[in-house]
Amino acid sequence: MTDFTDADLELLTTWDTPTICNALELVAPHRRATGFTVRPMVCLDPARKPIVGRARTATIRAMDTPSRSAAELRKARIAYYEHVASGAGSTVTVIQDIDPEPGFGAFWGEVNTAVHKGLGSLGAVTNGSMRDLDDCAPGFQLLAGEVGPSHAHVHVVDFGQPVNVCGMAVRNDDIVHADRHGAVVIPPEVVTELPAAVDLLTRREAVILECARSPGFDIERLRQAMSDSADIH
Repeated sequence: MTDFTDADLELLTTWDTPTICNALELVAPHRRATGFTVRPMVCLDPARKPIVGRARTATIRAMDTPSRSAAELRKARIAYYEHVASGAGSTVTVIQDIDPEPGFGAFWGEVNTAVHKGLGSLGAVTNGSMRDLDDCAPGFQLLAGEVGPSHAHVHVVDFGQPVNVCGMAVRNDDIVHADRHGAVVIPPEVVTELPAAVDLLTRREAVILECARSPGFDIERLRQAMSDSADIH
C-alpha cells in the first residue's frame, strides 16, 4: 500500500528511529542493511521527539568562493527556498556537503533554522556542520556531521537531486524518520504497515525483557523465553 496520510506519518513519531529500523526489518526485509545513516552525528536537541516528513534534498559547498555573482547567488538561494516550501505536508531537509572537507562552513545556524522552520521543515539531516546552537529556531531539529564556528563560503550548489548523507541515500520526496540516533528512509509502500510491526516486535521483546529482569534468570529461562517470543505472531 502506497497511500498514506500526514496522520500516518505523525503516528510514526511515537517511536524512536531504532524502533522504526527494527520494524522495517519485518515489513521490508531487503532494507535491513541499507537506507540509514551509518556514521556518528551531532544532535541539536537530543530530548526532542522524532521527526518524520518528505525529504527536500540539496547539496552545498563552503570551502571555495562561489563563481557566481552575488545577484546569481541570491536568485539561486530563493529558488532553493521555493524548493523547500514546495509540496504538501511536513518536510525534512536533507543536505549533502560535497566539499572535500565536509563541515568546513556551516549552512545551519540561527537564520537558516528560522527560515526553514517557517517554510514547513521540521528539521534537517546533513553531513555538514551547524553553529549558533543556542540561537537555532526552537523546535527545529538538526542532525549534523559536526559543530563549527563559521559559515565560510557556504552556498547551495543544487537541489532536488539524490544525495547521500552519512551513508544514507535519499531521493527528493523520500520519507525520512530521524532522531538523536540518526535517520532512516521509509519506503512509502510500508508506511501504514509499520505500527503493526512495532506492536509485534514490542510483544516479542517484552517476553525476553520480563524474563531477563526477573529473579532467578539463567540460560535455561532465557532459552524458554526466546522460544516463547518466537511463537508470538
